Amino acid sequence: MDLPLIQVNRRFKSASTRAGAFTALALAIGNSLCAAEKTLIDYFLPMPIHAKLVSDVWGAPGIFPRDPQNGLEDQTMKQWCYWDGQIIKGAEGKFHLFASRWDQAKGHSGWGGSSAVHAVSDRIDGPYVDKGLCWPDNQHGKGHNVTALVLPDGRYAVVVSETRPGDVFVSKSADGPWEHLGAIRVEANEFSDLGRMSNVSVSLRPDGDFMIVARSGAIWISKSGILGPYVVQGPSVYPKVAGLPLKNLEDPVIWFSGGLYHIVVNSWSNRKAYHITSKDGINGWKLRGLAYDPTRDFLRYTDGTVNHWEKIERPAVFLENGHVTHFTFAVLDVPKDDEKGNDTHGSKVIVVPFDGAALDRDLRDAGT
Repeated sequence: MDLPLIQVNRRFKSASTRAGAFTALALAIGNSLCAAEKTLIDYFLPMPIHAKLVSDVWGAPGIFPRDPQNGLEDQTMKQWCYWDGQIIKGAEGKFHLFASRWDQAKGHSGWGGSSAVHAVSDRIDGPYVDKGLCWPDNQHGKGHNVTALVLPDGRYAVVVSETRPGDVFVSKSADGPWEHLGAIRVEANEFSDLGRMSNVSVSLRPDGDFMIVARSGAIWISKSGILGPYVVQGPSVYPKVAGLPLKNLEDPVIWFSGGLYHIVVNSWSNRKAYHITSKDGINGWKLRGLAYDPTRDFLRYTDGTVNHWEKIERPAVFLENGHVTHFTFAVLDVPKDDEKGNDTHGSKVIVVPFDGAALDRDLRDAGT
């Protein structure tokens, strides 16, 4: 795929013409693959360019040139490293991104002291403006593994885990103020040892139940609201998925679309993520293949430029009209141990367009 992209950039000199040519080329390549050959990584779409791509900001060479106005970041890298990232569209039409941040001077290891923040943009892909701590008067805003959703009663909920025990905060407005509703509870049973509050991803099922998948890969179900109690449905689903690499899995995100439950789960040691699906969200999980891989050319712009971030983690999805339209990722430009703070490296949240309608259609047409 690299050679055609180079040819496109050489042949078309204006940015608008290159963008149109690249989009047409990407669609042609995508359409040439039969649905059976595609995996989730093939449904990512080019990122729009806000003004221009630049190379005079923080980052390792592999991510240049890039668009610092995509997503949420500290362009100076003198204050904050950002992580996590979940987008909700507010009633007023703005996009609200909930994430975590910490002092960049502490390097990547500073994540243990992170705080939950709220950022806003007029566009789904950014730039997002950091509006500050979500709950400054509660443990000084403490929060990591930040995610968010809209509750059935219309309230907004933000959930944090890892550094807090599955704490849930709610508000009638996406702008806050946020009230501490309580901590998620897991009912004791033979599988409740898989109820650790780490990397919690929360989803509302079509039947009205709340559903969680955490780092363990076990499915939890609550029929009593977002706080639970949740019942762990059985052991981790991962070992039952034929062909799924099982080493160091974390950061799962779960959603329902196209009549299937989906999980994308990241393997931090090999830096790849995988896509699995189930008809009922509890049993029969099936491997669909590669979800993303930072060595592949899938983080691309409309002019054909590709960025290769060292780490791509904490995936989250934005759904509209029943399909995923965008993914958010927490990205880091160097290995975690090499991000020492007070240097030219750091992390941010990026927003990547995704053709979820095509993914759901192809899976449906394949009869699975």
